[in-house]
Amino acid sequence: MSEASPFEPPHRPIPDAPSGEPPRATGNAAQHAAGDAAGHAAENAAAVNTLRVGVLRLARRIRHQRVDRSMGLAELSALGTLHRCGAMTPGELARKEHVQPPTMTRIISQLQDRGLVRLEPHADDRRQKTVTPTERAEEMLQATRAQTNAWLAGLAAQLDDEEWALLRGAAPVLHKLAHL
Repeated sequence: MSEASPFEPPHRPIPDAPSGEPPRATGNAAQHAAGDAAGHAAENAAAVNTLRVGVLRLARRIRHQRVDRSMGLAELSALGTLHRCGAMTPGELARKEHVQPPTMTRIISQLQDRGLVRLEPHADDRRQKTVTPTERAEEMLQATRAQTNAWLAGLAAQLDDEEWALLRGAAPVLHKLAHL
């Protein structure tokens, strides 16, 4: 038998099984169960591939909807994080953005040059600074969000009722995946 696929759903014991293990299938039932597992693994692999392609293509199209196209995606992402999470130190921002501190220092400098963030003394540690988005940054983020949401709403309007219901149900799951 081949190695288990990483796309197989996790094994969940059947509640009535005395040892917590599912009953073992024998003969034709065992072969049928193995075929089902392989079928699910193949379906899951196909779903993951479709999700990857769809998310990448949609993300690429969304990037073109931003208000200020001269701003890099790393800068826009850092601003979005500051908007969602509030003011923080450059080190905290680097961790949240999954970049090295020197990279975040460069990003902050670029945002500061554009008047989108300001560095302020840290409330508890005078050796540190806190990065805070400016009102101009908030306005730019709001305009970008509005433009992108309008574009996405236009795409969603092309879906039928069943597809739109599926998308509404999937939205929280996609949000969770993005933040794992």
